[in-house]
This record gives sequence, structure tokens and C-alpha cells, in this order.
Amino acid sequence: MGNVFGRKSRPSRVTEQDKAILQLKQQRDKLKQYQKRITLQLEKERLLAKQLLKDGRKEKALLLLKKKRYQDQLLDKTENQISNLERMVQDIEFMQIEMKVIEGLKVGNDCLKSMHEIMSIEDVERILDETQESIEYQRQIDEMLAGALTQEDEDAVLAELEAITQGEDVALPEVPTEPLPEVPEAAKAEPERREAKNKPDREMLAA
Repeated sequence: MGNVFGRKSRPSRVTEQDKAILQLKQQRDKLKQYQKRITLQLEKERLLAKQLLKDGRKEKALLLLKKKRYQDQLLDKTENQISNLERMVQDIEFMQIEMKVIEGLKVGNDCLKSMHEIMSIEDVERILDETQESIEYQRQIDEMLAGALTQEDEDAVLAELEAITQGEDVALPEVPTEPLPEVPEAAKAEPERREAKNKPDREMLAA
């Protein structure tokens, strides 16, 4: 229970402008309902006046038409009031949009100010100078290399580049992981015997 009563209520997102718009729309709807009701009533009175004239009750019909005329004027005023209410609603809604735009511009302006505080004009100029120096240094290196290499060197560099490029696609065989078989002792002694046998022949040819 304590948590329920101690919980802070969230701030309402409904602004005073929203409340004003709601009230204006409610008044507009009421006027439209009144306008619709009067219009139906006037149509009935017109038909009644027509019937009274047929019955010869001219004075009664005239009085009814005068009343209808007065209500027609009320309808015109009602229409003007509805137009004014709708215009006011549109003005308030447009003002809300303008306020949101201004708030967005304010946030953007504050962000720009923060960025300007983080990086001053001196920092920007220093970075630009360092960048220009790096570009100039690279240009000088390129010019030195271009003047130091002959056409033969250029061809050799291109050939090496081509060889490296082609070598990237060559699949090398996998290195065996199994141990190599041991060589028998007899096979190891065979080259020594062959060497001893050929040695006298080489000495005779030398003599």
C-alpha cells in the first residue's frame, strides 16, 4: 500500500495548448449539431408555411416565414462562428509545430556550440596545416621515386607486381604431418661403398 500511495505521478504529456484545442473542437462540434438541427427544423417550417398558404391561412404562414428568416440569420452567424473556431484550432496547431521547430533549432544550435568549444579555430587550422604537410611530403616522395627509377626498374617493378598478383591465386600443396620412414642401415652404407669404389678411378685419372 505504501508503494502505491508513495509512487510519484508521471508528468502529463497534455499541454495547455492541447486542452485549448480540445475545447475549441468540442464547441465547434456543438455548433455543427445545432446547425444541423436548425436546418431540419427550417425545412419543416417551410413545408408547413406552404401548407398554410394552401389552406388560406396567409397570416399564419407569414408569421412562420418571418421566424424562418430569423433562424436563417442565426445559421449564418453559426457558420461564421464555426469558421472562426476552426481557424483558431489551425492557428494553435500551427503554433505547436513552430514551437517544435524552434526547439529543434535550439538543440542543434547548442550542439554546434558544444562542438565549437571542443574544437577551436586554431585546432582546425592546425589539422589542416598538418594534412597539407602530409600531402606535400607524399608528393615529394613520389617525385623522388619517379626520378630515381629507370624504365628498366619500372618494368621490373611491374613484373614483380604481376608475379605477386598471380601468386596469390596459386594453391600450394599441404605439408605432410606424418613422420618420414626410417632409412635401413644397408641403404645408408651403399653410398659410402660406391664412393670408396669410385675413388681409385678418380686418382688414376688425376695421375
